Amino acid sequence: MSRFESIDVARLRWFVAVAEELHFARAAKGLNISRQRLSQTVIELEGELGTKLFVPGAQPTQLTEDGAALLAEARESIARAEPVVEETTDGSAALRVGFVPGVTVSKWTRIWGERFPDTPLEVVGVPMGEQEAALRAGRVDVCFVRLPIDRDGMSAIPLYREVPVVVVPKDHPISVFEQVSMADLADERMQDASDIDSVSGAIELVAAGVGVAVVPHSIARLHARRDLVYRTVTDVADTEIALAWPTDRTSDLVEDFVGVVRGRSERSSRSPAVRAKSAEPQKKSVAKRAGGRPGPAKNAVGKKKPAKRRGR
Repeated sequence: MSRFESIDVARLRWFVAVAEELHFARAAKGLNISRQRLSQTVIELEGELGTKLFVPGAQPTQLTEDGAALLAEARESIARAEPVVEETTDGSAALRVGFVPGVTVSKWTRIWGERFPDTPLEVVGVPMGEQEAALRAGRVDVCFVRLPIDRDGMSAIPLYREVPVVVVPKDHPISVFEQVSMADLADERMQDASDIDSVSGAIELVAAGVGVAVVPHSIARLHARRDLVYRTVTDVADTEIALAWPTDRTSDLVEDFVGVVRGRSERSSRSPAVRAKSAEPQKKSVAKRAGGRPGPAKNAVGKKKPAKRRGR
């Protein structure tokens, strides 16, 4: 049974936000709560769990070994929880944003909170094995996914690529190198880490000295431990992260979120709000034609001046 079973999902999300940002003030801003409230919540969690989640007084903020181990457990608990649909002040549903393990969404949620303070986001952890099902079943409106996915009826914007790394014990001979090839791992026992949702088991075996594991870089960071290190693998294909959503459910909120993720400015002409404003009828104004030839001179009552006759 998870140690987080008795803890409400909202507080787990707050802990995960701090663990991803490793900065209490930024995490609080992204969550739209006060730093003091966030700090107090973490203290209460540590009391309930009987362990320190963050190194006391560390600058910058650092997870303890227990904190790093509990992070993966917390995200699994969030992923299992039923998404709660919040409502805005005008009664409309919030935008539900899913993310698979390893993806950090705090940057985009922070920008969204600044740009659309009256429209909350419901951020939902989604197991990688359920990323397509969560979208097609409407459990989330958009989701940060790992490609490939079935693109039938689905829009997807590739965002970035992740390099693969090999996870080894910190005293392993490979730890002295900055990068390795699969040929360098030929004599190693390879743990099956293809299932991202259950990769923690493979990482535990590596920590116990039973082989090594090749995983995406963000997954190695997610399961970071002091007794393990990871090194880049040069000849294994990268993995790609994308933002995906059902094409037939493209709403203004979805387009606004896509704009945030793609780095569009608040005044971008592709923003639905800006497009709606620009579609309003504009008042006609009289303006001089720039760069054209001047028209014929007119007298005081607006009539053309008669041309002067030249003498013969």
